[in-house]
Amino acid sequence: MKFIDEASIEVVAGNGGNGAVSFRREKYVPMGGPDGGDGGRGGSVFAIADENINTLVEYRFVKKYQAKNGEKGHGSDRYGKGADDIELRMPVGTTIHDADTGQLVADLTHHNQKVCLAKGGQGGLGNIHFKSSTNRSPKQATPGEEGESRRLNLELKVLADVGLLGMPNAGKSTLIRAVSAARPKVADYPFTTLHPNLGVVRLDETHSFVMADIPGLIEGAAEGAGLGHRFLKHLSRTQLLLHVVDMAPFDENVSPANEALKIIDELKRYNEELYQKPRWLVLNKVDMLPENEKNAKIEQFLKDIDWHNTQPDDRYAFDIKTPRVFIISALTKEGTQDLVYAICRYMEEQKNNLSGSLKTNSEK
Repeated sequence: MKFIDEASIEVVAGNGGNGAVSFRREKYVPMGGPDGGDGGRGGSVFAIADENINTLVEYRFVKKYQAKNGEKGHGSDRYGKGADDIELRMPVGTTIHDADTGQLVADLTHHNQKVCLAKGGQGGLGNIHFKSSTNRSPKQATPGEEGESRRLNLELKVLADVGLLGMPNAGKSTLIRAVSAARPKVADYPFTTLHPNLGVVRLDETHSFVMADIPGLIEGAAEGAGLGHRFLKHLSRTQLLLHVVDMAPFDENVSPANEALKIIDELKRYNEELYQKPRWLVLNKVDMLPENEKNAKIEQFLKDIDWHNTQPDDRYAFDIKTPRVFIISALTKEGTQDLVYAICRYMEEQKNNLSGSLKTNSEK
């Protein structure tokens, strides 16, 4: 199925049915009173988050969703039938904005979350509601209310704990294959990843996290070069970014340090909040470096980009000013286990810090 992460739709709720003006007419009942029933409620339009859906492709082809109107009221105290609601199932992680005002309508963050996008109109009142001691034969009823309508922009942002960032062919897809059951396409040419891939990294029954791989960035992405910044939004919900660097590029004239700095620059130009996220450095493909040159090349790389490792006694002080550096080979899985365990430890600390913060606030 084609991966689509943006769509625009229009939703129109149904109008309420009109109330009825009617009087009881039966044999031997010459002075029958009012018996006009209420109109039915118009159908509403709802969005429901579904974890079994991972694309907005359906909403690229069907642009308008309109619920039916409520039935009008009838005589003999019969109320009109309410119209059925429309339920639009969308991927978990979808954000919905009003196209005219830009206002956030809904953020679907968990399975089966249900949000009303357009409310159906209430049915009108029949004349049975207007009878009184001074008005025994009311001839008035109210019309049904109009249903809401609005134009909406849908945007899917995948839900993941860890996001992979890097140039095309840095080995991001190979890394996610090495540590999870995900099987994205891997090849020796750029842009083999054309859409985000998710993989669940599981250590045991109680420890796991979700990793996201997005298409690689290149210099000039801010101006639309390559696949541009389109997929960077999928990293906005992550807690941690892994900057994957190809330490053994095919072209000897390509500098890994320059490539890494380009990614950092593009990230900062795209979004300051995303740039400030905790970001670890993952030096990949070290198995392709000559053994006698490996350490020197790594040290020179870290010096060139002014990136330093944490001290042993500060192993889990994950401050953006002192980011972690991991040396791995995704192909041979060298160093990947240490990386996975460090990420899991980080996630646990983040969870504990959040729990402690919530507990402190509740005590206040």
